[in-house]
Amino acid sequence: MESIEKPIDILDDGNARPILQKRGFLPIETNWFDRLFISVVIWVALSLLWFRLMEPVGLSIWISNLIALALAAFIIAKG
Repeated sequence: MESIEKPIDILDDGNARPILQKRGFLPIETNWFDRLFISVVIWVALSLLWFRLMEPVGLSIWISNLIALALAAFIIAKG
């Protein structure tokens, strides 16, 4: 009588450590491209609001761009 061997599961690694998910402040699961897309959408919205509300007062759009860049860096790194 032949002994039946259990097939080798190449995907199962019994010695592997569990993968720790990095948790950010965004309420959804994202990768870096999702966070980049969110940053671009925020940049466009901030620019439009800046043109409507702050540009007539005399503040340059470059201030808005610097705020959006800092916010994007934060979202991509920590989000």
